[in-house]
Amino acid sequence: MNKKNNEYQAMEIARLIFDWINTYLPNLKTNSLHTIRTYKTAVILYINYLEDKGITDKTLNMECFSVSHLNDWLIWLKQERGSSNRTCNNRLAAIKCLLKYIGTRNPIYRVLYLEVAALVNRLNEPRPKVRGMTKDAVKAILGTPDPSCRIGLRDIAIMSFEYGTATRIDEVLSLKINSLKLTTEKPYATILGKGSKIRTAYLMSGLVEILQKYMKVFHVAKPNPDDYLFYSTWHGQKSKLSQEAIRKRLKIYASIAHEACNDVPLNLHSHQWRHAKACHWLADGVNIVEISKLLGHESIETTMVYQDITTEQQMRALATLEDETTSTIPKKWKLTRYTGMSDLFCFMRT
Repeated sequence: MNKKNNEYQAMEIARLIFDWINTYLPNLKTNSLHTIRTYKTAVILYINYLEDKGITDKTLNMECFSVSHLNDWLIWLKQERGSSNRTCNNRLAAIKCLLKYIGTRNPIYRVLYLEVAALVNRLNEPRPKVRGMTKDAVKAILGTPDPSCRIGLRDIAIMSFEYGTATRIDEVLSLKINSLKLTTEKPYATILGKGSKIRTAYLMSGLVEILQKYMKVFHVAKPNPDDYLFYSTWHGQKSKLSQEAIRKRLKIYASIAHEACNDVPLNLHSHQWRHAKACHWLADGVNIVEISKLLGHESIETTMVYQDITTEQQMRALATLEDETTSTIPKKWKLTRYTGMSDLFCFMRT
């Protein structure tokens, strides 16, 4: 490839990367700032790797995204940055998403995604040990903030919503006023989850009471329906709260609550509310299939990762799924007892 063509290809790939980060991700792929930041970080790390290989912004070309380069990059992430297999896989997923986007914008580059998707494999990941919290720990943490002050009331509302509905922290912080229906016969919130999937989370009376108290303090009598439910004020504007701000508050509450209850984890993070609620649902006898629906999981196998579920429990859950699937299918056979020597069952067509 001559110098002029190489520079043109470098400019085109750079432009497509820019469009992917600034247009496609925030408008079409996800509304999660955390996900966008993670994908952007992966691209920056890959560019750093290419620079270590002597590739510049003027020599960037299709070969820079070859299977061999990506495999070497995964090794680079592990050896140079000490990344875990899980982190490497997340970085790789971001690059695959980028290459798929580039391929849709210019068919010439489609081969990049097809080759990488087929030949660059994810690294083996140990099954994560999910840790929730005991009900005593939940009570201790929720009893720590001072509800008489604004920040304390806000934090109680956020933590109570996370635990009460088992929602992800970004789902909670993305809630708008119009997402809540507190005065209906069965109060609920409309949750915008991963992949822009919408689900309904019904709210128990105790959580509704907390949210009503919060609304009276933080929102006027007739708030703007498009305002964030939980917000921070910046130059007079109500902006979305950051996950980092909540993370810092949780550390403070965990440290205090741990003094009263040893079950409280000192490294408390928001996702543990979701884990805890799922475990408590299971302990209270809620069917694993229903828990999967409440959590917004596409597959019941994902729900199994959140909890230590025995093989026997998995079989019961899968049996429940089978029952739900087959209950509406018209029966075309009947079960009769075979009277032969082995006393077997056989299926006879009607």
